[in-house]
Amino acid sequence: MISEAPNGSYEPTNDSITTYPSIYEGARGTAVRILSRFERSDSYLDKLLEYELRTGELNPQDKALLTELVNGTVRWLGKLDWVLTGFYHGEFDKCLTPVKNAMRIALYQIMFLSKIPHPVAINESVEIVKRLKGDRSAGIVNGVLRNVLRHLDDIRYPNTNEDNIWYYSVIYSHPRWLVKRWTDIFGDNDTEQMLKANVQRPTLTLRVNLLKTKPLAVSEWLEAQQIPFTASPLLPHCFQVSSLRDIAGSEIFKNGWVSVQDVSASLAAVLASPKENQTVIDLCAAPGGKTFYLAELMNNSGKIIALDKYEAKLRFIKSGAERLGLSVIQTESADARTYKHAPVDVVIADVPCSGHGTFSKKPDIKWKREATDILKLVPLQREILSNAAALVKPGGIVMYSTCTVEPEENFQNIDWFLQTFPNFKLDNAENYLPKEVCLNGCMQTFPHKHGTDGAFAARLIRVE
Repeated sequence: MISEAPNGSYEPTNDSITTYPSIYEGARGTAVRILSRFERSDSYLDKLLEYELRTGELNPQDKALLTELVNGTVRWLGKLDWVLTGFYHGEFDKCLTPVKNAMRIALYQIMFLSKIPHPVAINESVEIVKRLKGDRSAGIVNGVLRNVLRHLDDIRYPNTNEDNIWYYSVIYSHPRWLVKRWTDIFGDNDTEQMLKANVQRPTLTLRVNLLKTKPLAVSEWLEAQQIPFTASPLLPHCFQVSSLRDIAGSEIFKNGWVSVQDVSASLAAVLASPKENQTVIDLCAAPGGKTFYLAELMNNSGKIIALDKYEAKLRFIKSGAERLGLSVIQTESADARTYKHAPVDVVIADVPCSGHGTFSKKPDIKWKREATDILKLVPLQREILSNAAALVKPGGIVMYSTCTVEPEENFQNIDWFLQTFPNFKLDNAENYLPKEVCLNGCMQTFPHKHGTDGAFAARLIRVE
């Protein structure tokens, strides 16, 4: 069993991580164990993986393989299951969960990891199943995987001319309901391009802390470490790297030269445009990425009150602020819907959302969401936004943001807000951000158009 702590982490109970260690040994066995736990619970994949990387005894190479197998298998889960269902004699869906996951990680290696020999991928999974269920089940799994391998170039997928929704769903590994929803909203072409972007391996974005160093110093460090990178065309002091395994242990991170933050989140902070010596309230601050950048934009002057409902989550903000050399951030534990304070200059409402712009980095979200979840989130978002309106002084700013592409959580909430609070007006995002990330006066990024997460932000001015 896995239990969720108030800080959002997941710790194993006595019967979980230590159970049957010999069955789930090595990177592949550990991957099967994590994937099975993910499938059976409400645990977040990144928390399960983070715990294993922190406490497990794998060497660095095996940790890298484990990370690739876990994230890659979940990223391509829909396509993998389509193939396995077609080759499995019986009902693949009714297999024991660890057996399914042993087959999935083998097929993921066969289809997507060209450097791993196919026999190695198959044999490792067969051995896991043998330890779990014995020789008979292992023989079935071996037969299925080798049959897939023999017919890899002949696999039949849904016909795009007969059912393009089903085709996109399988080929790009997204839930069918979501593909249908997006084609209705964005059209076939943009939907396909977004789905394609969502299944790419994510890049890691490093935002330079300009209070501590210059972009040149960070770029020289990356070059010295032979880490390929590109500067973001949207924010030149943000560098996108394809991989940096131990970012937390790196010199540039420990010295506070960089923060890990997607460019879209950084752009939302730029849109807020806080000034030196202002007072800012960040209503949903943890883990602190936007809070840190706001403090940097304010030249570490004034005051930022960073809130989170759970006291335990505030430690991430405190430790991050210390690492980055930011002294203006104060933390408080409070509910963003009801928090009271004298009116301030800027209020940030970075609200809980569906996360439908972050599938590349968090592939598990697309399999855990239901169509109804979006509408369930809207009332909470509006409660927080309403409270933000009460916390800002005349002439002050409310900055609303999400990490999703869903209109109900984005533009429709802003339309509702402007009708409900006529003493506010929308400040055109083009006054602060590159035009290519602006839409209808707000910031809206898409993975396939901007090379960032899908995100939204709106700058709202209290006029009286």
